[in-house]
Amino acid sequence: MTTTNRAPAEPSAVPSPAEHPPPTAAYRIGRVRTVARVLAVAACVPYTGLKFAWMAGSRVGIPDGSPLLDGGVVLAVGNAATVLMVGCVVVLALLLTRPWGLRVPAWLLVVPMWVASGLLLPVMTAYPLQMAVRLLGGSGGGTGSGGSGGEPFLEPWVFGVVYSGFIIQGIALGTLFALYAEERWGHLWQGRLRELPATPTSAVLRVTAVAAALVALAPGLAHLLWAAGSTAGLDEGRVAERTSDFHVLEAVNALFVAAAVAGVLLLAFRRGGRLPLWVPLVLVWAGSAQVACWGGWLSLAALVGAGDVADRPTTAMVLIYAGQMLVGTLIALPVAHLLAERAAAASTPSGTRSGTRA
Repeated sequence: MTTTNRAPAEPSAVPSPAEHPPPTAAYRIGRVRTVARVLAVAACVPYTGLKFAWMAGSRVGIPDGSPLLDGGVVLAVGNAATVLMVGCVVVLALLLTRPWGLRVPAWLLVVPMWVASGLLLPVMTAYPLQMAVRLLGGSGGGTGSGGSGGEPFLEPWVFGVVYSGFIIQGIALGTLFALYAEERWGHLWQGRLRELPATPTSAVLRVTAVAAALVALAPGLAHLLWAAGSTAGLDEGRVAERTSDFHVLEAVNALFVAAAVAGVLLLAFRRGGRLPLWVPLVLVWAGSAQVACWGGWLSLAALVGAGDVADRPTTAMVLIYAGQMLVGTLIALPVAHLLAERAAAASTPSGTRSGTRA
């Protein structure tokens, strides 16, 4: 009799920490998500409009003498590729705010969001700081020219319009992803860092964290030295055109390397005391994304090459960019595996009790 009474109540007594809400549950987007989605999509319009105009032959925002006027096929392909990247922002904004988005496989959402974070975070952090330094008397304006001879690259207003759009995209997408992740995976980063249990792969995480920290010394120190004024390893064009904008960007690059390494070391060695678990996870997410994806973007630009020999990245710069990609990947993969382990540990016991597959 006792068994009969308990059996029906057990599934409800031990709720499953499912990734998704019940299919029959009403899905409410809410005002915050609605506004963030509109902002994310609207912020894509200026950049996309400029790209389409340039692909159609317009010279809006491109001054006389700009290297863009002689870009040819390479520039056309680059413009088309960046338009597709902006299209991904629109898709992500929809995915993060529609009920079908909760059924998308984790990797299919996390990987594009990680890449988007890595490409948007440098603009979101460096550009406002560059503007602040300019207001304080810094020698900005380096982004408006290209080539060692100082040829104009784009009109200054283009950078203001485009980077402002990127910042809005980043804030909007970040807000949407934070709300989405809390709803779908919030149980994975609950608790304190010291409460993180040991797993069979904890040793692998520690070894990988140490290896990443050692490899990170090269790009981290390089960016720090360049921010401080060193010209070692830089091409002639960058040496000639260094402004406050350059130094701010290099300081930001060094900061993200430090954030990534700090986050993964905290997770690997649990040296955080009462530190909330989400803190090192945020450091790893932001740091590894910026280090790997920005390094990849710079590597791609190096492969495309510059018209002037003086503007082509040196071997040292190419190695630094490659090192960034390696560091970001070394940090991101084991932490992703750690979260997958926590998800499996959370779902397996309840899945066994309820008689369903996790």
